[in-house]
Amino acid sequence: MVQRASDRWISIALSLLLHGALLAALVYGWWMFRAQRRAAPTPPIAATVVDARALKGLEQPAPQRAAAPQPAAPPEDVGPPQPTAEERAAREHAEEARRQAQEQKAAEERAAAERAAAEKAAAEKAADKAAAAKAAAERARQEEQDRREREAELKRSLAAEEHADAARNGAALASWESMIAARITHAWLRPPTAKAGIDCMLNVTQVPGGEVMQVSIGECNGDQAVRESIEAAVYRASPLPPPPNPALFDRNLKIRFKPD
Repeated sequence: MVQRASDRWISIALSLLLHGALLAALVYGWWMFRAQRRAAPTPPIAATVVDARALKGLEQPAPQRAAAPQPAAPPEDVGPPQPTAEERAAREHAEEARRQAQEQKAAEERAAAERAAAEKAAAEKAADKAAAAKAAAERARQEEQDRREREAELKRSLAAEEHADAARNGAALASWESMIAARITHAWLRPPTAKAGIDCMLNVTQVPGGEVMQVSIGECNGDQAVRESIEAAVYRASPLPPPPNPALFDRNLKIRFKPD
């Protein structure tokens, strides 16, 4: 059983109190003994003259007075009692347990700090990855939007260019067809049966250089003589004038013939 420090000090205090009481009792008894001896009166001495020679053989040694009791020496202050082997072992065991508990607590605190640091680093890394992914997605979205805008702009440009080309080509084609129609009209010999307001659609096949290979009359409000005269005029107009733009050349032409 481990004795507590408070119990040990109580035992020391009781021991000192007991020794003090004993010492006080001894001092008090010695003081009372001395006081009684001083206070006792000396009785009168009855003397008888005796011959020294008669008493020579009767001399006896006087009785020795008993020595007064010496006061007890005060107890030596030896300090608190030394702990026993069991107490030292218990103290060492308690100290070792306390040290181990402190080390375990410190290790747990270090482990918790390391876990917190690792979790913080992981969270920061995940946040960086998320930010990088978001930035990459934003760049990809912006690039896709730019690409679409460029494609749309290119399409608009191509459409505008095609429209302009079509307009230019349409005007050039109309001008070329008018030149062909004028040459055919110039070569046409009007038959007597031709009425005013002749309007016929001619299908002309040509080769590069403008040489006419074939002619057919489509819708036409003239009679057979008119049709034959127009067909002959096309052959007489060969070779046909070239287009202003070589890209407009077409082997099969549709020419509207309206001489009036």
